[in-house]
Amino acid sequence: MIEQLQNAVAEAETRLTAVTDLDQLKALDSEFLGKKSLVSSLKKQLGGLDPEERKVAGRAINDSRRRIEEAVAEARSRLDAEALAKRYEAERLDLTEQLHRIERGHYHLVTQARDRLEDVFVGMGFHIAEGPEVESAWYNFEALNIPEWHPARGSFDTIFVDLGEPEEVMLRSHTSPVQIRTMENQEPPIYIVAPGRTFRTDTADATHLPAFNQIEGLVIDRGITMGDLAGTIDSFVHAFFGGDVKSRLRPSYFPFTEPSAEFDISRPDGSWLELGGCGMVHPNVLRNCGIDPDEWQGFAFGFGIDRLAVMRYQLDDIRELVNNDVRFLRQF
Repeated sequence: MIEQLQNAVAEAETRLTAVTDLDQLKALDSEFLGKKSLVSSLKKQLGGLDPEERKVAGRAINDSRRRIEEAVAEARSRLDAEALAKRYEAERLDLTEQLHRIERGHYHLVTQARDRLEDVFVGMGFHIAEGPEVESAWYNFEALNIPEWHPARGSFDTIFVDLGEPEEVMLRSHTSPVQIRTMENQEPPIYIVAPGRTFRTDTADATHLPAFNQIEGLVIDRGITMGDLAGTIDSFVHAFFGGDVKSRLRPSYFPFTEPSAEFDISRPDGSWLELGGCGMVHPNVLRNCGIDPDEWQGFAFGFGIDRLAVMRYQLDDIRELVNNDVRFLRQF
């Protein structure tokens, strides 16, 4: 019996050392310690031995069971450690500091142009004003001296919003409504620029977008003249494009300014490029906003931010600004 137990223990320890998974361990545990194992079988035979032999045999059986149980426990501990190590390896994250350059995003070209324009005008003493993109006919047209019967009203290609009565509502076709809202709510003197999105029913092509960005300026003060307007535009052109670029005014017509003008900037080849419109604020516009034109005078100007970006970076197609091609956007 003693020799059988020694052989069983040796076999169990050898096989348990080589076990590779919990299923094998469970099978070996049953084989060496279960009801049909050698240890259990010999334990049942203890009743047929005399007391002295039973004592020696019982001690040998208990010692063998203990050694096998320890071998099983050691194998289980080893398998648990290996499983935990595999899990750690599978879930491991590399938190090593990245020493190579991390590519970051940047502002869109139009946003860059708008921010730079705002900086230039703030540096000239203007304040930034904003307003809603959905406007009533009063703010978008009528307060600007463009009544319903006025022929210029049809040239704005307005996008209307069907909200029903009591008033006509539309997506603003320029940022001039911000000027009206400012004059209604602020006492002169007024020095503002109003950047923002505007909307018209234009078909997108190389020079037009149905949703585009404008910036308009407004000055209301005592003793304002066309000379102040020309000087302001000239100062802006120098600050934004550089000291070598010149500006000029050409007579034009707008319902909300009188006199009105287009302003151009010079090109390196000696030609001129139209940038926007401007003029002295029409007395009717001042009256519509509760400002006495005999006491206060002013000028206004406006141009497209998108087109300004196209001019500054010599782009061939304005649609590149809205195509969201990262190969194009990464260049700026």
